[in-house]
Amino acid sequence: MAVSRGSHFFINPGPTNIPDRVLRAMDRGAIDFNGAQFRAIAEECFAGLKRVFKTEQTILAYAASGHGAWEAALVNLFSPGDKLLVVESGFFSLNWGMRGESFGLEVETLPNDWRTAADPAKLESRLRDDRAHSIKAVLVVHNETSTGVVNDIAALRRAIDAARHPALFLVDTISSLASMDFRMDEWGVDVVVAGSQKGLMLPTGMAFTGISARAIGATAEAKLPRVYWDWRRLLGGTSQSVWNGTAPVHFFYGLQEALRMLEEEGLDEVFARHHRLAEATRRAVRAWRQNDGPEIYAIDRRAQSDSITAVQLPEGYDADKTRQVCLDKLNVSLGGGLDRLRGRIIRIGHLGDLNEPMILGAIAAVEMALELTGVPHGRGGVQAAMDYLVSEE
Repeated sequence: MAVSRGSHFFINPGPTNIPDRVLRAMDRGAIDFNGAQFRAIAEECFAGLKRVFKTEQTILAYAASGHGAWEAALVNLFSPGDKLLVVESGFFSLNWGMRGESFGLEVETLPNDWRTAADPAKLESRLRDDRAHSIKAVLVVHNETSTGVVNDIAALRRAIDAARHPALFLVDTISSLASMDFRMDEWGVDVVVAGSQKGLMLPTGMAFTGISARAIGATAEAKLPRVYWDWRRLLGGTSQSVWNGTAPVHFFYGLQEALRMLEEEGLDEVFARHHRLAEATRRAVRAWRQNDGPEIYAIDRRAQSDSITAVQLPEGYDADKTRQVCLDKLNVSLGGGLDRLRGRIIRIGHLGDLNEPMILGAIAAVEMALELTGVPHGRGGVQAAMDYLVSEE
């Protein structure tokens, strides 16, 4: 078994690196989650989350992964037989829809090529055709973690409005929140799904839901069974006052520190840093593209993610083999392809607690692994990334 030396480079698209400040904040004893000390921490966290979500609406938290928040949105808003329209963007968009089918909902997929962003005109056209308003909600993934493609949420909202359709608008921000700009209120989003383990820099295990007043009103008519996820039980007025069992106190210690870190840097600078690291990564991949080498999976540059770059290897080469060489020989962990992309892509995560030397080290490791596994590629990816970063200073 190989013995690793030095720091492990964890460059996955989630979970992400956990800052030392967050780890130290969580390294504390338990406190009474019904007491005033915890209530003060929770109130600070919910206020900070509202600034990240850019909302004045309600935010709820659960001990769960982002998949739990997916399920919470479904069971609180709909009744058996209700129809949902899922805007296809990749593995995670389809999986959210599959959960709806498991609850007896009718799920229609608005088809889309995984390498391009969703087309607002197609959404508008489909909703105009739904004259009976049988579609109860539109489900969209803001940043598709499986493909590295970003959807234009504001444009999709305008499409819903242009069609004069009353469907609720549900958006998954699991790999975009606190990494790319998101505006719940300005963009007219009714339900926002988020998780702790990506841009918020926490361990996996906490999920969040932003809920508009309109969505809260819809819970009164929903008939799907819910207990653990029941928003009515958790809400006291317009804020969370009850927990499902014991509150995840240590996650709140960490969240409190993570939100302070985001505000010290400033959200706009956080987004700018993610863009710099993403573009440096993309410059490297474009250099590798020479000699029919790897390419960025997302075709349209305007829709290329600032939190994850999916790199498609040339036909006939095993992306998982290249990833394994990165891990075994270079101690660098990367994400792999999911579903139809298994073995075809490498996913380089550049979100959360990362800086320029970290991403340059990861790019160098990938370039070495391409060489070690015989994948054809152009040289100079690291130099291209450095040249870009220097030009941005």
